Amino acid sequence: MRRAFQPDLICSGGRVLASAALLVEDGVVTSIGEAPAGVEVVRLRRAAILPGLVSAHSHAFQRAIRARTEWRARSESDFWTWREAMYAAAGQLSPDDLEAVSRMCFYEMALSGITCVGEFHYLHRDTRGQPYDDPNELDLRVLRAARGVGLRTVHLRVAYARAGFALPDNPRQRRFIEGSPDEYLKNLAALQAAVRADPLATVGAAPHSVRACPAEWIAQIAGEAKRQGWPLHLHVSEQPAELAQCRAEHGVNPPLLLEKLGALHENTTAVHAVHLDAADVRALGAARATVCACPTTERNLGDGIVQADALLAAGARLSLGTDSNAQLDLLEDARELDYHLRLQKLARAPLDPGEGRVDGLGARLYAVASEGGMRSLGLPGGALRAGEPADFIVVDLDDPSLAGCADDDLLAAAVFSLQRTAIRQTWVAGVRLQPDGARIVTDFRAAMARLWGGAR
Repeated sequence: MRRAFQPDLICSGGRVLASAALLVEDGVVTSIGEAPAGVEVVRLRRAAILPGLVSAHSHAFQRAIRARTEWRARSESDFWTWREAMYAAAGQLSPDDLEAVSRMCFYEMALSGITCVGEFHYLHRDTRGQPYDDPNELDLRVLRAARGVGLRTVHLRVAYARAGFALPDNPRQRRFIEGSPDEYLKNLAALQAAVRADPLATVGAAPHSVRACPAEWIAQIAGEAKRQGWPLHLHVSEQPAELAQCRAEHGVNPPLLLEKLGALHENTTAVHAVHLDAADVRALGAARATVCACPTTERNLGDGIVQADALLAAGARLSLGTDSNAQLDLLEDARELDYHLRLQKLARAPLDPGEGRVDGLGARLYAVASEGGMRSLGLPGGALRAGEPADFIVVDLDDPSLAGCADDDLLAAAVFSLQRTAIRQTWVAGVRLQPDGARIVTDFRAAMARLWGGAR
């Protein structure tokens, strides 16, 4: 089908165009300009089209613990205490409930303007720690949830081998653990084959972290990812305890270990990467690796602040993730990337690229939230240029959060003020997402009632 979308404004390639049409054919942007004769015109009055947002790092099942961890179990409560609450949900979810919770998460993503998600999924086995008849049963359930909503998906199947260096096995991780990197790679290859016919679903490799995977696992998985052309994602330097374990086992910080193992390159995404020294920053930059910042989760867990300015200066690239899905607002994550640095440095706009544009910082941060995520996931697109996927959102220029913005500050207004109420429509591959929200919410409530009791 060939259509011309005609809003008041279109953001393409980081620039805002007025009185132009977005031409879409077979799910791809073919051009931006005048609508040719004979093409169906979709008029979008008092609206702007912006590239779809990309969450490059999500744990959909953690939508089930939202608001249940906002308290202190003891005076020194920290991330590791939060993790115990996560285990409570991970240990109980049935396949049906996992699918219902994931679908709710993806539905909320679509409402917030996210068109593509990198799902970093590590629940693989049943509640006793045994494999299902299909070892990818839970992975396929999550994929089905995302595709039921209509999102583009890269399923980052996670490898998990142990509780940590020199630590005893943790029975609460029994649903995560597989026996060997060979077993993991066999299951990932089977998952790739299962989604091959789906144009909106692909896979990637994801050794969980240097804490959860020995060096030999990471090296083998990274080597296979390179051969297969899979994106490679890992949690990197999120917590001080992780660094302490890595130094005790390997004598270096996680980024330098990845470099030594051949696992740090332009197809690598280091998720979080909060606790970095100068050598770590240089290594990530020299590799042209991507750092996936998850500012809402990093703030929620008290992880720390991503050194976005130093990373960009070193040559690294950035993307954003919703991670624990405690709040689904990727533009909030984009603004926090800069705002956190403002608090730390006592200076305004530290990530402004210095181009002299009113919306220069807005354009840079929006690109991190869109194009940066697609690149992190090994996908083309994210900027609505000709030849890219027609993944976009339609926003209401009369919404109070955007009203009065000018053409040259649209992107700044979108990043620094846009609210979910402004998002009229979400489109993926030229198809408007219209999932059955009432059913999704009903199924989610039932799953939450089974999990926690008393859910409304």
